[in-house]
Order: sequence, then C-alpha cells, then structure tokens
Amino acid sequence: MANKTFTDQLGRKVGIPFPPTSIISLVPSQTELLFDLQLDAEVIGITKFCIHPDAWFRSKTRIGGTKQLHIEQIIELRPDLVIANKEENEKAQVEALMQHFPVWTSDIHDLAQACDMIEGIGRITDRATQAIALSQQIRQRFANLTPAEINMPAAYFIWREPWMVAGGDTFIHQMMLQCGFSNIYANHPRYPIADLDALKAAKVILLSSEPYPFKEKHIAEMQSYAPNARIILVDGEMFSWYGSRLLHAPNYFKELQATVTG
Repeated sequence: MANKTFTDQLGRKVGIPFPPTSIISLVPSQTELLFDLQLDAEVIGITKFCIHPDAWFRSKTRIGGTKQLHIEQIIELRPDLVIANKEENEKAQVEALMQHFPVWTSDIHDLAQACDMIEGIGRITDRATQAIALSQQIRQRFANLTPAEINMPAAYFIWREPWMVAGGDTFIHQMMLQCGFSNIYANHPRYPIADLDALKAAKVILLSSEPYPFKEKHIAEMQSYAPNARIILVDGEMFSWYGSRLLHAPNYFKELQATVTG
C-alpha cells in the first residue's frame, strides 16, 4: 500500500497509507461522518463519547474519552490513520500518537471550515466524491436558512455550577449567528464563566443538552436570573457537532426560530 501525502487543518503534511484500512476516530462528530461515508469496515476504534451511530457505539472498540485516550490500547490496534481535532483532543496525547501513526487533525471554527473538514476526510479515506456531495448539500441547506430576526440578543449555556457559556470564538457562536442570534458573550473567548448580570440584555437563553444535560427543572432556575428572557432547551449536537449532522441542523434551526418567534 503506497503512502499519499495530505495536508490537515493545522497545515501539517501527513503521509497516509492509501486507502487506509484501519482508522481510529477521536472525535464524536467525525465518527458519525465516517459512518455516513460508509467506512464501517475501515473504522476499528472510537471514543466512549462517539454515541452516533448506535450500532458503532455498541460494537466498535472504545479507546477512552476524547481528552483521556488510552494511548497504549491505540498503539496495540496499529491503525493506518488516526483522525483528531485540535480543540476536542489533548495536544500532548495527539502528539504522542503522531510518534507512531499518521494523525490528521481538524481545526474548526465556522461552517466553511466544517465543510472543508468533511471534504478533507473524504479525500484521505478514498470517499472524496461522497464527501463533496455531502458538503455541497450542507452548504446549500444553510444558504436557504433565513434568520427569523437579525441580532436577537441571546446566550448559550453549556454548564451549570459554575454557569458557563459559549464565547465568540467557538463553533457554537457561529451556529448562533446562523439562527439570527447575537451572542451577548461574543467578546469573551472560548467558554467563560458567565457574568449573570449581562443576562438582562438577553431576549433568548439557550440551555444545551450537552456537555451539561440541562432539563426542564433548570429553566425556572435560569429564569430567576433573566425574568424577561425566553428560555429554551436545545439539542447541543445541532450547535456543536460539525460533521454530517450539519445536514440536519438547518431544519432544526428553522423549528427553533419558529419557537422563539411564536
């Protein structure tokens, strides 16, 4: 099997046995993408957070969590290719794997980079045609998504105790913009602890299903901080998974817009 050289989203040149026949995915949304690219036989390992598809979650070898990988187990599996992400995986662990295997790493902050990732993974797995078609379909569906109201002040909570939100340099922030929400924490990096006084400016507060599993009981608690805001439980996968799940996000966002304005 000859090696081919590809460039990942960190700008690294990665030599990969082509086509790879044993792949380990370290990222849930990219695992789902590999399934949708019909790479069932090729994928030999996933994380314990790779819950989609359910059949893979139940049958594929689990190699730890996204930030607590079982390095020795991965080495024993001897993959042709490891697929990682700059934010979701720990740098030291990914660099340790690079000493043994080709590691293609994504770095995603917006929709364009997500689509580039989809096409890039298609190229490195010999699924370029399918990946390009998927990427184009995602771009078109987002192009047809019209925000119900531009710049509706909003906050997106990912954690409780302490209360933490999505800041302006996150993929979640970019998905909020697609919905027409203006992130009131846009000037904060990453996932800051929220200044709850700022919630007075919010018209909408989104409580995500992950990583913290917000439930109905938390709506009343949050309402005490923002009595005039509309508080909604949302599917975190639609806002933060940047693989093939993006195909379904625009319709979900349309339904969310209807809820907000209804």
